[in-house]
Amino acid sequence: MRNLLPRIDTDLLAWRKQALRASLVLLAISALALGLRGLNFGIDFTGGTLLELRYAEPVSIPELRTTLSEGGMADARVQNFGSTREVLVRLPRGSDEGASDRVLEQLRGALGERAGAGVEDGVQYCLSEGDARRPCQVQLRRVEFVGPQVGDELANQGGLAVLYALGGILFYVALRFRWQFALGSVLALIHDVLITLGVFAVFGFEFSLPVLGAVLAVIGYSLNDTIVVYDRIRENFRSLRGLSEVQLINRAILMTLPRTLLTSLTTLLVVLSLLLLGGEVIRGFAIALFTGVVVGTYSSIFVASPVLLWLNLKREDLLAAKSSAPAPGGEL
Repeated sequence: MRNLLPRIDTDLLAWRKQALRASLVLLAISALALGLRGLNFGIDFTGGTLLELRYAEPVSIPELRTTLSEGGMADARVQNFGSTREVLVRLPRGSDEGASDRVLEQLRGALGERAGAGVEDGVQYCLSEGDARRPCQVQLRRVEFVGPQVGDELANQGGLAVLYALGGILFYVALRFRWQFALGSVLALIHDVLITLGVFAVFGFEFSLPVLGAVLAVIGYSLNDTIVVYDRIRENFRSLRGLSEVQLINRAILMTLPRTLLTSLTTLLVVLSLLLLGGEVIRGFAIALFTGVVVGTYSSIFVASPVLLWLNLKREDLLAAKSSAPAPGGEL
């Protein structure tokens, strides 16, 4: 792998202006998508009812949508769930706990009328194709209901969780390093979060509670990578002589690059496995993590580090901070 890495004298920061332009384009696209289309919130946030059905044989999703629409459930969102025999039905409606029971009755009526049979757990019925009837068994495996008040509360608290995380990081890094490092790390994290959310807004992926958890995980992952680079930058500023600030930061990036790439690649292998093999339940979670890891690795090199130059960080700032720190065992 070392043969694939840049040499220690490679000037990665020479591309910082091009990287800035690329980041600004991605941020602009993300902001426009979030402003114009918004996030496709799941029932965790909007409220509604989710039902999981399992068929004994593959089922036609368009036919099932037609069946539910004719039964008075035109706003139902139907999709396969892991296989062609498993189906998720999402209904963005209901304002009280009894709504789930009413939806179940409506679903049983819609499917039962089409098949000419009642619908209960394990009862056989079928979806007709013309006049042909093929008996098939459907099991109602899961029912979830979220009221609109609970959904609003989850959305508000989720947004506050992200803001609290960024505020805590700003305080910690400013205390641990300097304000330039704190501002740089938070700007990089905002960059990562906005682009990750932008991917969900552009492609219309469902934004659920697991996805929010993935966004918070991306914040932690990206911060860890940034802190490793920042720690090496600080040590280079204090120990190396005869180099400019650009050269010191560039050398710090190159010294930590093997660790950064190895960590990112191993993480991406796991996330890619979840994305391809994990099924529909964690697909949004895996997409958010995959996007966040890629963008976070990029930002620790081309966003967090160049920001220090734009904030005019000097060697004297860190040397002064080191000389003013109390010696071990000395007076506080």
